[in-house]
Amino acid sequence: MHSSDKFRAVPVRRMSLRGAAGALGIAASIASGCAVGPDFKRPPGPDTDAYTRNSLPDSTAEADEKIQHFRMGSVVAPEWWRLFRSEPLDAYVMRAIAGNQTLQASEASLRRSRDNLLAGYGVFYPQIDVGLNASRQRSAPTLQGLQTPGSIFNLVTLTGNISYALDIFGGTRRAIEGLRAEVDNQGYANKAAYVALTANVVNAAIARAGYEAQIRSTEQLIELQSQQLESAAAQVRAGTAPYSSLLSLRGLMAANQAALAPLKQRVSQTEHLLATLEGAVPSKSALPRIDLDSIQLPLDLPVSMPSDLVHQRPDILSAEAQLHTASANIGVATAAMFPSFSIGATYGVAGSSIGSLTSAAAKFWNFGPSLTLPVFRGGTLWYGRKAAIESYRQSEAVYRETVLAAFAQVADCLTALQHDAEGLQAQVVAQRSASEALRLLQINYRAGLVAYLDVLAADVQLHQADVVYLQAVVQRHQDTVALFVALGGGWWNVPATPLPAASN
Repeated sequence: MHSSDKFRAVPVRRMSLRGAAGALGIAASIASGCAVGPDFKRPPGPDTDAYTRNSLPDSTAEADEKIQHFRMGSVVAPEWWRLFRSEPLDAYVMRAIAGNQTLQASEASLRRSRDNLLAGYGVFYPQIDVGLNASRQRSAPTLQGLQTPGSIFNLVTLTGNISYALDIFGGTRRAIEGLRAEVDNQGYANKAAYVALTANVVNAAIARAGYEAQIRSTEQLIELQSQQLESAAAQVRAGTAPYSSLLSLRGLMAANQAALAPLKQRVSQTEHLLATLEGAVPSKSALPRIDLDSIQLPLDLPVSMPSDLVHQRPDILSAEAQLHTASANIGVATAAMFPSFSIGATYGVAGSSIGSLTSAAAKFWNFGPSLTLPVFRGGTLWYGRKAAIESYRQSEAVYRETVLAAFAQVADCLTALQHDAEGLQAQVVAQRSASEALRLLQINYRAGLVAYLDVLAADVQLHQADVVYLQAVVQRHQDTVALFVALGGGWWNVPATPLPAASN
């Protein structure tokens, strides 16, 4: 008996939508074959237990009466910026987290990827559709080789369709695996945006405080020079000092006053940046002032173990998720080269009017499997799979490069903090020496023992020492921020929001 005759032998009265659904459920239960393509495995991290060639010291040198200690294996605080112990700084960060548009866009992208995943799970269930169609038609019997005249008639059909794709070779499961990896990718991208945002806010706030400190130092120097200018003018009038000394002092004052403008512009730029980061226009942002001295330097610095870094940095985890997606795509491309199976059923009624749909003769149905075997596609499937493999290799190289860059960043931060301490301590000595030299020269000048040009040179040296000292303080603070970011920002210590479960 022909297979089509076998299906026609099923009595009409025993076939229904419920029976078709049951048959599809049985087919689905046996269609759980192995998925083709590679099973993704997390790549191993670098085989090293250190970040730098030379062993890391337990602490930095003492600088400005502060020593920073490295705590290997300690936990990175999720809200690490609070270690600077500045309430206005904490307020900056919280306002930015609440209003930053980049972070909100990242969160929307994460929600979109989750919705795509949940939508993708629908392929594991039978697809059920109901259709109602009404039309008026004219037949043409000549299309069937008949010589009878055509007729005009009404046709009303009400149908229910059930179909189910049998995922024998796992192409659908690999596609869902790729969607799941994309959710992971977007989640880690969101964490990266969060860490970058907090770091940018803290760095901008520290820079703003540093610029304002330089402005105050320059204004104090100008005030001191203004007093000296009065003294120099009196000496010129008395004939005890040349007029050139007065001109030199005026020129120096003008140069220092000119230096205030770019410093004030940098303050404005950091204020505008902070406003943008918090999601506000500059004209509507009111940021409290932060004094540089009020931002305390964190002295206990956690340093993650190298073996843990690859599981903490969001950029590394994002690259890993992209590698996982590329691996799943190989499975999808491989499954496309194999036969695809599906099973479906249709049950319906047809008639010339709505009222005629209830008659026994109006019923029709069909049920059966289908097979599609790709025989010739012009190399599309073969080279599609090769392209998927090369995409995986590309993602693998990107992942390794991301890991190497992360380890280099941590190493840079650790060595930078050591050199920051050394450089800052040297600047402290230079600042104190310049201040004492100026004080002694002023005493000697009033006693008539030195020329006024020596005092002016000492003024310049002290101001330069003050500026370089403030820059070194800011650099040490910002390199501390860079270390927290290089270690991943501590986001993994915050309880995560669970992803809604979906059964496959």
